[in-house]
Amino acid sequence: MKKIKTLAIAIASSLALSGMAFAHNHGGNKESSSYGYSKEETAGTITEIAVANGSFETLVAALSAAELVEVLSGEGPFTVFAPTDEAFAALPEGTVASLLEPENRDQLTAILTYHVISGVVMSADIAGKELSAETVEGRSLNVNATGDSVMINNATVVMADVKASNGVIHVIDTVLIPE
Repeated sequence: MKKIKTLAIAIASSLALSGMAFAHNHGGNKESSSYGYSKEETAGTITEIAVANGSFETLVAALSAAELVEVLSGEGPFTVFAPTDEAFAALPEGTVASLLEPENRDQLTAILTYHVISGVVMSADIAGKELSAETVEGRSLNVNATGDSVMINNATVVMADVKASNGVIHVIDTVLIPE
C-alpha cells in the first residue's frame, strides 16, 4: 500500500513539476470546482489527468494495484467513469483496503474495467437517451440521460466531458460494482 501511494505521489509530483495545471470550466461558467481541471484540456492521458487532479487518489492507487495505469495511459480511445475519492470513501469500511491486497487483484481489475467503455462517448452523444453500454469488463452499464442529471447505473455524473489525449472522463459520485 505504501509503495502504491509513493508511486502516485511521485507521478503527481512529476506532472506538477512539468507544469501541468488544470483549470475548471464546468458548463461554461468560471466558478472553481473541487475537481479542478478544464473540460477542454487535452494535454494529458486519462491517467495523467487523474493523477494531477488530486480528487482521484484512491482511483489512481487502485489502477496501480491492478496494473492498469499503463493501459489507461495507452492510445485508447477510452471513456472512463471516474469515481472521486469521496465515492470510494462511501464504500463499506475496509472494502478499498481489501481490494488493494494482491490476492484480490482480479476482483479489483473487474471493478475498474467496469468503469471503462471502448471509444469516446461525449455527453452530447447520449443526451435525451436511455441505453445500455458494454464495458471493457464485459458487462453492460445502464445509462440514463433523459432527466436533469445523467445516471450510470446508480451513480450520478457530476462532471462530464473532461477531454484527455486518449479519451474522455466523466466524473461520477459512486463506485460502480458489477453484479
